[in-house]
Amino acid sequence: MRWGRPGPNAGFGTRLASWIARGILAFVGLSLLFTVAYKWVPVPVTATMVMDPNGFTKDWTPLTRIDPDMVAAVIAGEDGKFCSHSGFDTAAIEQAWERNRRGGRIRGGSTISQQTAKNVFLWQGGGYVRKALEAWFTVLIEQIWGKRRIMEVYLNVAETGIGTYGVEAGAQRYYGHSAARLSAVEAARIAAALPSPKKRAVTGATGFTRRHGNVIARRTTVVRRSDYDACVYE
Repeated sequence: MRWGRPGPNAGFGTRLASWIARGILAFVGLSLLFTVAYKWVPVPVTATMVMDPNGFTKDWTPLTRIDPDMVAAVIAGEDGKFCSHSGFDTAAIEQAWERNRRGGRIRGGSTISQQTAKNVFLWQGGGYVRKALEAWFTVLIEQIWGKRRIMEVYLNVAETGIGTYGVEAGAQRYYGHSAARLSAVEAARIAAALPSPKKRAVTGATGFTRRHGNVIARRTTVVRRSDYDACVYE
C-alpha cells in the first residue's frame, strides 16, 4: 500500500481525508515548534494583547527578577495545587462540570498551566473547541517547559489591568516600582485582580477585591512555609 497525496482519480472522500490528515500533521508540527521555541524565547505578543481595544503595555521580566511573594500569591489565589498536578486539577474540573451541567454555562476549573496555554497560544472566551485546544497545549507545556517556565511565562502574559500585561508592567503601573520589590500585600492585590483585571481595582481596592487580597496575603505565607511553590525553584 502506498501513502501520500491521492491521485487525480481519487474520490472526494479520499481527498478530504488526505487534506484533514495533512492539516492535523501541520497543526501538530507547528504547535510543537512554537512550544519548543517558547521554552527559551520570550513570548513576543499574544492574541489577547493584539485584540485588546485599549492597546497593551508589557515588559518581559525573568523569574529571577520577580519577587517570590508574587509567585506564592498567584499559587495561593489561582492554583493551590500548581506543584502537585500535571496540568489539570481534576477535582476543580469535576466541580466546574457539575456547575455547567446544572446551569448550562461553560465555566472552567482552570489551573495556571491551562491559563498559560490559553493566554499564549489561543484566544479568550469559552467554547468546547477552544477548551480542547487548551488541553492539548497544556499537555505540551507541562512536558516541554516544566513548572518553572510555565510560571515565568504566566507572570509575563497574564492581564494585570486595562491594557496592562505581566506583573512587571502591573507593578510599575500600580506601585511605581519593579516586580522585584513587590511586598506580600502588593503581590496579593495583583493576584486578587487577575480573574477580572478590567473590573477589579488593584490600588484603592474595596469590597470583595480588598477582602480577597487580604486572604491571599495570608495564604502566601502558608504557600512559602509549606513549599507549595517548591517546583518553581527546583
